[in-house]
Amino acid sequence: MKWMNVALTAAIDRFTRVHADADGIARTRIPGMTLFRATGTRDVKYAIERPLVCLVTQGAKHVTTGGMSLTVAAGDSMIVSSNTPTLTRITKAEQRAPYLSFSLRLDPALIADCRAEMSTSPGLACPVAPQCTDDEVSDVALRMINLHDRPDSLPVLQASLVREMHHWLLAGRHGEAIAHLGFPDNQTARIARAIKVIRAEFASAISVERLADVAGMSPSTFHHHFRAQTSLSPLQFQKQLRLIEARRLMLAKGQTSSTAAFAVGYASVQQFTREYRRLFGLPPVRETKKARSVTQ
Repeated sequence: MKWMNVALTAAIDRFTRVHADADGIARTRIPGMTLFRATGTRDVKYAIERPLVCLVTQGAKHVTTGGMSLTVAAGDSMIVSSNTPTLTRITKAEQRAPYLSFSLRLDPALIADCRAEMSTSPGLACPVAPQCTDDEVSDVALRMINLHDRPDSLPVLQASLVREMHHWLLAGRHGEAIAHLGFPDNQTARIARAIKVIRAEFASAISVERLADVAGMSPSTFHHHFRAQTSLSPLQFQKQLRLIEARRLMLAKGQTSSTAAFAVGYASVQQFTREYRRLFGLPPVRETKKARSVTQ
């Protein structure tokens, strides 16, 4: 483990011991910056990730998005560069050596601004891209955490540190993966417009033709670029949104599986149960019982 990762690990550990909530999440005074700790392996989390960078400094997690599955371990960083349904499970965490991570939302406008002063070219859009964390990125993350010890200086310096983080991400191993986010009307931005429609209307039938029109592409071109960015077809993306929301309704709201299925747009409980099991590994009734027993 490099010295910089050791120092960053110590800073995250110190901050999260004091500020983490019951779920292990420690929100900071810098908008979009979050620290996280887990002292044991966690059940899978299901989220629609927005563009962000995540630095894992201790422990490990397993991430699945679409057809892609990978492990992010200590010393690695991961870019999530599109609004992608992402399934995450903490796989290595102990009381004496907790899983620790740093995350920051990426700002496309700031990326565009930094790109204007650099020679970075946009590469292929990849929804999840793990790399060994650059020392410069770890250094900025460490200074962002330590700045909270100087609350009077936070309002003055936080914007420059966030900008510096975007600069080093562009200049480093993740440069090609995020550079495309700085183009306001490129393929990524067009696909994002279609994703916004799917997220708003996931419980309704949405034709590929309509989504392609929103993105300003032909249906075949749209389908190709959508899968390239999210690892899913538009229909698979919509199905995952439905299943994620149904799980939330059952766990957080106490709804039955049939009520949740109909609420998210399924006409058949049997189809819902089959697709739910395919995504989450258990049928809805058994999976929600298991999840509730863990929290009791």
